[in-house]
Amino acid sequence: MKRISHAVIGIAAVAAFSLGAVGALHAQGKGAPARHAGRVAKPAGPQATAPKTESSFRGIAAKLGTTPDALEQAYATAKQANPKLSRGNFVAANMIAHNLGAKNPSITTSAILSGLQSGKSLGQTLQGLGLSEDQAKDAEKQARRDAAAAQHSSDAAPAPSKP
Repeated sequence: MKRISHAVIGIAAVAAFSLGAVGALHAQGKGAPARHAGRVAKPAGPQATAPKTESSFRGIAAKLGTTPDALEQAYATAKQANPKLSRGNFVAANMIAHNLGAKNPSITTSAILSGLQSGKSLGQTLQGLGLSEDQAKDAEKQARRDAAAAQHSSDAAPAPSKP
């Protein structure tokens, strides 16, 4: 009788484990697809959404006189060099270099990104490039305002049609 009890408990445990695993896979969408009214349910999630075809750098790129794809590529490259780089700091670095580069040739996008990569803040980087604390604060504020205005104008403008 003991052997049968152990066998039944073992079978019950295996069955419970199997049902739990199947339930977990089904909950993750990896099990058999659910059927409703003769249709197969499509899984929700990133694979179900359409890929993003429009760059989020469209307005900024127009303000900087470049293309959104060029900025996307530059951001990807900068992000590889500095994984902690935020999109906001990348945009600010570009806007500050655009706004101040003519007056101060040491202020370039790559110089600012290099300072950020070394662990300095944007303000510390700008001060290291020759600006006073007040000038650095003003440059940051202006860059963020310009970026917000450029983004707002790109959101209001209709998306360009693709032939």
